[in-house]
Amino acid sequence: MPSPLEHAMETLMFTFHKYAGDKNHLSKEELRALMDSELPGFLQNQRDPMALDKIMKDLDQCRDGKVGFQGFFSLVAGLTIACNDYFVVHMKQKGRK
Repeated sequence: MPSPLEHAMETLMFTFHKYAGDKNHLSKEELRALMDSELPGFLQNQRDPMALDKIMKDLDQCRDGKVGFQGFFSLVAGLTIACNDYFVVHMKQKGRK
């Protein structure tokens, strides 16, 4: 039986491949579909209408209009770090450690 962390890793891999049309990369449209379905609050809460374009530009290392698994993982890791930072500050404000 997989551990919670192993399950989380498996979920990341399955989620990427669920949306990746060629199984190795996400197009901008596929990235939008993934974010709309899997991270619905993120794009909805963006004040910048160009947020997805900026994200795609940052993640598209080869400048070919595609994002590989490493870029996708960088996005998830960055969002997770930001959420953790917010969580830590919030917990400190409540007097918890």
